[in-house]
Amino acid sequence: MKILILNQTFYPDVVATAHYAAHLGTALASEGHEVSAIAGIRAYDDPTKRFAAKEAWQAVNIRRIFTPGLGKASKLRRLVDFATFLLGCAWRLLWTPRHDVVVSLTSPPLIAFLAALFVRLKGGELLYWVMDLNPDQAIAAGMLQPLALRTRLLEWMLRYTLSASSRIIVLDRFMKERICARGIDPGLISTIPPWSHDAALALDQERRALFRREHGLEGKFVVMYAGNHSPCHPLDTLIGAAEQLAAHKDVMFCFVGGGVEHKKIAAYAQQTHASNVVCLPYPPKERLTDPLFAADLHVVVMGEPYLGIVHPCKVYNILALGTPLLYIGPLESHVTDLAAKAQQTEWFYPAVPGATTQVVDHILRAKQACRLSVPEEKAVGAAFSRSELLTQVVREVQNLVPGVPFAGSEKLRAATE
Repeated sequence: MKILILNQTFYPDVVATAHYAAHLGTALASEGHEVSAIAGIRAYDDPTKRFAAKEAWQAVNIRRIFTPGLGKASKLRRLVDFATFLLGCAWRLLWTPRHDVVVSLTSPPLIAFLAALFVRLKGGELLYWVMDLNPDQAIAAGMLQPLALRTRLLEWMLRYTLSASSRIIVLDRFMKERICARGIDPGLISTIPPWSHDAALALDQERRALFRREHGLEGKFVVMYAGNHSPCHPLDTLIGAAEQLAAHKDVMFCFVGGGVEHKKIAAYAQQTHASNVVCLPYPPKERLTDPLFAADLHVVVMGEPYLGIVHPCKVYNILALGTPLLYIGPLESHVTDLAAKAQQTEWFYPAVPGATTQVVDHILRAKQACRLSVPEEKAVGAAFSRSELLTQVVREVQNLVPGVPFAGSEKLRAATE
């Protein structure tokens, strides 16, 4: 089969959707398919970093679209980058021949709409892999009014994309409910959560010690928030806990990654001279998992208005590693669904946004317990291995074209490990 993957981020970018898209591309190529990808030419969180315009990587042919790399300092600059990418992507698709299957993720918003137009114009099947949901996200963030003309236009574009999709993959039951509410047949939707990078997540004590030594964390209880710092995951409650625990010199709050909120926290720490707050950028690709090893308590935050719209996938890496988890978000979510599967939850510390005192108590309890590589937690995480879930996505792609056997080959198994 000829398969095309569309997403602004792809290998070698370090953000989550780049990993998932790249994993799928290599797995499909290992099955003998002709796989191409269209992505952006700049790193998502560091627009000064440029990738090759054309590249063949692990049997995947990558074509990258120019963007000016204005960054995220303002909504206008971000919008110009997105618009430039989408126009360039539309132009590229206009000259791209028919593919048997197009797999579209959701970065940036509207890229799946381009995919829907492409398959309607040239044929083929569309698999819509919904990593987040717009315009729902923009409405929840207050960027769009529900009844505004542009909101209605974006809603029409989403419904058009859904109607053009031969198959839809969502990440959790809440996302599925939102899509079904738009009149989509539930039988067209598969719920497949993101997978962990489990093959790389055996606790490495040497790398843990090195990271902690490099960043002044030796002898500290490290509360870690790692990944994209998005407004969808408000960190006010965690910052409030850091303020209340300022006198506890052995407790450090470490924020690793990028995004708009990461810059705000870095500015806050500098302005207030918060000695218990450390802000670090994404580490190099070869050391991307080091912050995971370094934490004593990982934090996952879920903004309540974004339930079923976004899906913090970092939780699966945390489960695979077995590091205790502090969750700040609605008490009904995909994260609490995970904890409910465990017979014991001494590793899981839930609190609703704004419950700063409870978060402080959770941190002190976790510090006293001082657990790492918790077996009960790792048992829950085992259900979200890359080999299992990526194989499910590959099967969904291949089932779209009748007569294409699912080989499940040794190469596929190797590609998912």
